[in-house]
Amino acid sequence: MAVPQGVISASLIVMIVAAAIVGAGVGGMIGPNIEPAVLAVICGFVATLCAVLLRNQLLHRLSGAGPDSAKIPIVVAVFAMIASLAGSLGAKELLDRTMGDYSMVWLGTLAGLFSAILMSLLLITYLMPPEKDGF
Repeated sequence: MAVPQGVISASLIVMIVAAAIVGAGVGGMIGPNIEPAVLAVICGFVATLCAVLLRNQLLHRLSGAGPDSAKIPIVVAVFAMIASLAGSLGAKELLDRTMGDYSMVWLGTLAGLFSAILMSLLLITYLMPPEKDGF
């Protein structure tokens, strides 16, 4: 079953916005008490998890659009954790190199945002059907 382009676009928007908001909230709540690298990983993981759950609730359960991704294979879950780790630490490194002194809310926001972008790319790859050869 092919996934409509509108569903994919809505899925990306929901995931990215939700992850940025959740990452900022987590960074603001626990940020002053934790080392920045650990905070980035926590923010990215929590934001990605919340974004995927929200996406599933909004796009599948409430509207009925799109495939049900509640039963994601374990390989995709492992890749999601890796995407979260890479996005979070990438956000911390970017802030370290560009801003020097930054707030933990910024760190949480970018960690959630980068993790959600990588997770969105993973979901697109997982949900897109393979192309059929015309031969």
